[in-house]
Amino acid sequence: MIRVLDVCISLIGLVLGLPILLCIYIFGLFDTGEPLFFQERVGLHKKGFVLVKFRTMKLDTESVASHLASTSSITKFGKFLRKTKIDELPQLWNVLKGDMSIVGPRPGLFNQYELMDERDRYNLYQVRPGITGLSQINNIDMSVPKLLAETDRKMMNTLSVVRYFFYIFATVAGKGAGDRIIKD
Repeated sequence: MIRVLDVCISLIGLVLGLPILLCIYIFGLFDTGEPLFFQERVGLHKKGFVLVKFRTMKLDTESVASHLASTSSITKFGKFLRKTKIDELPQLWNVLKGDMSIVGPRPGLFNQYELMDERDRYNLYQVRPGITGLSQINNIDMSVPKLLAETDRKMMNTLSVVRYFFYIFATVAGKGAGDRIIKD
């Protein structure tokens, strides 16, 4: 049932959001010259996939987890995109393709060994990673791998259609601040 909801919502979101996506893309051209950001992430069954987001950091920023990046790396336009969570919208394409779900554990990087170990412990690679979820709306990010994995397991053990929509609406309403960034 969740996969059907994922496909319907992502398809509707991409079609209805196309004008917004195009505007953000054009603004991004002026901001960094490359408005889309592509990065390999750990997906279902630990298979890699290429996640797509709107770029929020300068082009020369090292490819690390967000909580290890510096605030000076974030562009002015990127700050707006992160605050409004609009930078996540292109991931609806990942959802439509089947790489992700709308609700699920945020996909990590292959070099986040501690996080991967914690997620293995809770069998979290048996579910599709997601755009949002319980951890995101409670400001739990990848800087605390054990708590993140525990919270994601709790979410997946109790996920229902009602909770699925709750996590989406809470995210859209602005609950959760996103990944921490190192202050300069």
